[in-house]
Amino acid sequence: MEMEQVNALCEELVKAVTVMMDPSSTQRYRLEALKFCEEFKEKCPICVPCGLKLAEKTQIAIVRHFGLQILEHVVKFRWNSMSRLEKVYLKNSVMELIANGTLRILEEENHIKDVLSRIVVEMIKREWPQHWPDMLMELDTLFRQGETQRELVMFILLRLAEDVVTFQTLPTQRRRDIQQTLTQNMERILNFLLNTLQENVNKYQQMKTDSSQEAEAQANCRVSVAALNTLAGYIDWVSLNHITAENCKLVETLCLLLNEQELQLGAAECLLIAVSRKGKLEDRKRLMILFGDVAMHYILSAAQTADGGGLVEKHYLFLKRLCQVLCALGNLLCALLALDANIQTPINFGMYLESFLAFTTHPSQFLRSSTHMTWGALFRHEVLSRDPALLAVIPKYLRASMTNLVKMGFPSKTDSPSCEYSRFDFDSDEDFNAFFNSSRAQHGEVVRCVCRLDPKTSFQMAAEWLKYQLSASIDTGPVNSCSTAGTGEGGFCSIFSPSYVQWEAMTFFLESVINQMFRTLDKEELPVSDGIELLQLVLNFEIKDPLVLSCVLTNVSALFPFVTYKPAFLPQVFSKLFSFVTFESVGESKAPRTRAVRNVRRHACSSINKMCRDYPDLVLPNFDMLYSHVKQLLSNELLLTQMEKCALMEALVLVSNQFKDYERQKLFLEELMAPVVNIWLSEEMCRALSDIDSFIAYVGADLKSCDPAVEDPCGLNRARMSFCVYSILGVMRRTSWPSDLEEAKAGGFVVGYTPSGNPIFRNPCTEQILRLLDNLLALVRTHNTLYTPEMLTKMAEPFTKALDIVESEKTAILGLPQPLLEFNDHPVYRTTLERMQRFFGILYENCYHILGKAGPSMQQDFYTVEDLASQLLGSAFVNLNNIPDFRLRSMLRVFVKPLVLFCPSEHYETLISPILGPLFTYLHMRLSQKWHVINQRSILCGEDEIAEDNPESQEMLEEQLVRMLTREAMDLIMACCVSKKTADHTAAPTADGDDEEMMATEVAPSSVVELTDLGKCLMKHEDVCTALLITAFNSLTWKDTLSCQRATTQLCWPLLKQVMSGTLLADAVTWLFTSVLKGLQMHGQHDGCMASLVHLAFQIYEALRPRYLEIRAVMEQIPEINKESLDQFDCKLLNPSLQKAADKRRKDHFKRLIAGCIGKPLGEQFRKEVHIKNLPWLFKKPKPMLETEVLDSEEGGLATIFEP
Repeated sequence: MEMEQVNALCEELVKAVTVMMDPSSTQRYRLEALKFCEEFKEKCPICVPCGLKLAEKTQIAIVRHFGLQILEHVVKFRWNSMSRLEKVYLKNSVMELIANGTLRILEEENHIKDVLSRIVVEMIKREWPQHWPDMLMELDTLFRQGETQRELVMFILLRLAEDVVTFQTLPTQRRRDIQQTLTQNMERILNFLLNTLQENVNKYQQMKTDSSQEAEAQANCRVSVAALNTLAGYIDWVSLNHITAENCKLVETLCLLLNEQELQLGAAECLLIAVSRKGKLEDRKRLMILFGDVAMHYILSAAQTADGGGLVEKHYLFLKRLCQVLCALGNLLCALLALDANIQTPINFGMYLESFLAFTTHPSQFLRSSTHMTWGALFRHEVLSRDPALLAVIPKYLRASMTNLVKMGFPSKTDSPSCEYSRFDFDSDEDFNAFFNSSRAQHGEVVRCVCRLDPKTSFQMAAEWLKYQLSASIDTGPVNSCSTAGTGEGGFCSIFSPSYVQWEAMTFFLESVINQMFRTLDKEELPVSDGIELLQLVLNFEIKDPLVLSCVLTNVSALFPFVTYKPAFLPQVFSKLFSFVTFESVGESKAPRTRAVRNVRRHACSSINKMCRDYPDLVLPNFDMLYSHVKQLLSNELLLTQMEKCALMEALVLVSNQFKDYERQKLFLEELMAPVVNIWLSEEMCRALSDIDSFIAYVGADLKSCDPAVEDPCGLNRARMSFCVYSILGVMRRTSWPSDLEEAKAGGFVVGYTPSGNPIFRNPCTEQILRLLDNLLALVRTHNTLYTPEMLTKMAEPFTKALDIVESEKTAILGLPQPLLEFNDHPVYRTTLERMQRFFGILYENCYHILGKAGPSMQQDFYTVEDLASQLLGSAFVNLNNIPDFRLRSMLRVFVKPLVLFCPSEHYETLISPILGPLFTYLHMRLSQKWHVINQRSILCGEDEIAEDNPESQEMLEEQLVRMLTREAMDLIMACCVSKKTADHTAAPTADGDDEEMMATEVAPSSVVELTDLGKCLMKHEDVCTALLITAFNSLTWKDTLSCQRATTQLCWPLLKQVMSGTLLADAVTWLFTSVLKGLQMHGQHDGCMASLVHLAFQIYEALRPRYLEIRAVMEQIPEINKESLDQFDCKLLNPSLQKAADKRRKDHFKRLIAGCIGKPLGEQFRKEVHIKNLPWLFKKPKPMLETEVLDSEEGGLATIFEP
């Protein structure tokens, strides 16, 4: 009767599986079939006979696979409820299936083999070794039956190692039992694997040349591959003694297989794992056999053979692994020589370097890049860096670097042998570009290491390359009429042009070498005359190509340190740089400047600035010449952009700091700022800055004509406003008093001392800046008011979006890849709207930068400005409701944070508290509303739809901006309130920071974080205290893991601890504790967040439970909480006479109590739990039994249910 039922059910199941797998089935039928199959697996009492029936080899593959899935389901979810006889029957049936129910090795489907091995491993995980002591012998018996069974035994051993050691997918005690038993039998297992590998390889090598035995050869090859894969799973964790046993027999065998095409990849994987192992010095020392003649010969010949037949994917993959093996060998050698002085450098070290250099010169950019880290380790190594073989390879390495630094090999191109390899490694040109830039940064570090060892050779090669580029004719490459080719106007270079990529690479090489050379060599050894000669050649070089000119400018900057030894050269250098400041590619044409031209001019200004910053003593004697140059350029209002003017003014200010004379510098700054003061304080400007209608008209935002070809009548007004703001910021940022206290005193910069004895300095620019402050605050107030809806309507149609976020910022915020090509031949601004957007954006940012710099720059002179708090509240904090998130975020970062951090403590009550109280209250209200909207949207639409539908969607952008504003607000609160004893938390978080990576880092326990004096001051004010607590604890429930992590570890407990000594309302305590539990529900899926939230909840419960019974009521509402366990915890907590358990044990107990509210990842929320029971202890010593207990015991030993 049962067989009939089995047959009938099997027929139904076959139909259901066929419907599920048939592409022509409708969704409804497919879902019904799936439901039937799942219900059968869950509820049917005769699953095992049905599964065995369906798994017979007479069935088709999909049916057999489903039958085996049924058996796997039974083992995973019903094993604990099965009787001993049922378990034995199922185990024997599965072993019989493997022995006789499988097809030949080349015919059997891989997914059938995979599920068969899974079933056996699931049984092993539940019963071995205690109840199935003969498991290894049974596998050995199976192994002898044929190739299919051999391969399956390999799969079983591999999967067992993965589940137990690698993935650890079973309870601790079971894992320990199995791993220790594996370790006890490891010599036997590894010998078995090695013998299997050798036997099957020998058979394969004998048969592969005989066409009549091709099938048998392939079968042996399959088993060999499986043996290699299984070895890889064990080599990673077994004792190194096993790997190096019998004079490294295993390693020797693997080296031999490197020349066997079908097996070389698996052999290389095993070698890589073995050589990369960490362990005792003595054990790792034996792996030095790989530097021997035989091993080196096999590695070299394998590399040559794999690379000889051109690009074949399989061979290329093998080359990558072999390259990794060589890298690991180099790292092993470095480690061993550093730890043991008795170890000698291998005789074949030179041969190793030659073979490694071959990978460095390979056309594949990926292979070249893979060698950087190891080269760096070799060149930095204390012993190896002095080895003659390594020193001899330096010129070859530098020559290879000169080729490798050239950016060639774009997947879309065909102009280099690298291109073909790049098409295997990269999806797009953007991917390749990002990879190459990262790789080149690493390469530059290695070149600097080489220069440290042999500066003269490095400089000589850099000089030769520079001379060659200066004499070579410009090759712009094939002309393409398509603008996206990046071919510049007038036949200029694009970023792909042969000449430009050579110039760019040479510039990078020269910069790396010279920077390091000046750090390495003594003054007497520096090749000053050669350096000056090179600088002369560069200064005499004439070219009009903007991209190449940028490289020329970098070379001037790189060679500039030589001028410190020949100061007479300085005027010539500045003369050249000033010619670049006014560079035009098309003569005196009034056409809009292209991006490439703008970049050259900015680069020149930046170079002058850098020289004045780094070598002010050198420039000071030529100050008058520099000043006259700059005055001449500034006299023509249209010659330079406002940023360029400001950069040159900053250069003058930097040199003026070397006057070290307060009065002299103050007079100079008055003269320098006179044009700014005249414009800024003029009646027309005052009216424009203080009246919003006048402001809109002054900047031209009410003009309806927006033709880019027509000259903008208000362009000069905007330029003047920008010039004033740029200048105020530049002068304030660059003016400083002498760093040496005695010099500062002598120069008149010190005006007194604080009660603690610290000097009080005065800044020479203070008087000038404070004169301009009222109008600056008026501009800030006007700009903020612009965002009100009624003011936006006063703007003309093209400019209504002028206050919106620009496209480039959107792209950066969303983390989208930047376009590879910057259109160098396009105008800087393509539309008047784009120009206006940039004007408003830069103006807004710079105003807040000025207010942020005012505190640290002018110190007490700024903080004592009359009614400063009310002036700031009436300007910078006006109309915050309409200010967009991206603007508010920058205001918090660049203005509010420095204002607070640099404020003297005597101004906390009068300045900081009146500002931060309303601000924190407002930020909490705003962020809570925003996060509520985001959470509602997630519930209504589903998270996947939001995240994946369109990455550029407005919702996505808004959510990311809210996340960034949240982080900025939390960062501000932490900067104000907590002392940074463990790490620097003042750095603003990056827009596209990797949250998961942040979560993985070790967090400092909150107990070491204390409130600052400012924090204590703020907490005295009830409104500020409430705002801080609510914001900190509410942030735990916002969907941002980084903010949650920071608040949990650094903010919540110090704030709460400050108010715990007072009287807290019971409702407040309940809310605070509930917020932490809600945070666990939201962020519990992230290990880092979960750990810190559990710790915070534990701290709060232990501290407040004795005083507040209400907190117990919150605990009782947690799903699946064990009331008895909670009573036990409370009893120990509330009864001080009981001995307290260790902190970790109490915390673990608490974590088990609140487990019901800890959130899980989506993938685990609906997963059916697998329960594996622990078996009797295998390795734990039993307590000595009394004689009476022994007599009363019915069982004398462990039950073995799988005994034959």
